[in-house]
Amino acid sequence: MECKKATTREDIEFCKDAILEFLRNLNPATAVDQVFEMITNEGYELVFIPNADNTRAGAFIGYRILNLLRTGPSIYIDDLFTFADSRNQGFAGMLLDYVESYAAAEGLKSIHLDSGFILHTAHRLYHNKGYNLACHHFSKPLNQV
Repeated sequence: MECKKATTREDIEFCKDAILEFLRNLNPATAVDQVFEMITNEGYELVFIPNADNTRAGAFIGYRILNLLRTGPSIYIDDLFTFADSRNQGFAGMLLDYVESYAAAEGLKSIHLDSGFILHTAHRLYHNKGYNLACHHFSKPLNQV
């Protein structure tokens, strides 16, 4: 198992099934272009671990550096997903470790992520990796004109 950073459209295509399984709101026809645009222009990083037969990503993490007044420069993890057939193999933990090593090498002081309330298995992993439940995240949908 090795973490690989996606840098090309082909890498993103390799991750496409996992991205679309996790983020069902994305348009399958434009998802690769959207992620490539985020990597190219928005500082988004996509790292993945291939599944056992190396036919697609078994898991992926997406993150970016944010500089907020509250935290200073830090990493925000946008996305973390593992396919059911790749779970319990340490993929998510390896991806979190990858991001932590990257953050430390960049001199960043913290990593942040949001997680759904019912994702208890994920929460256990986050606690085991040293993450604290620091706040509730609120959002408000805006009416589209």
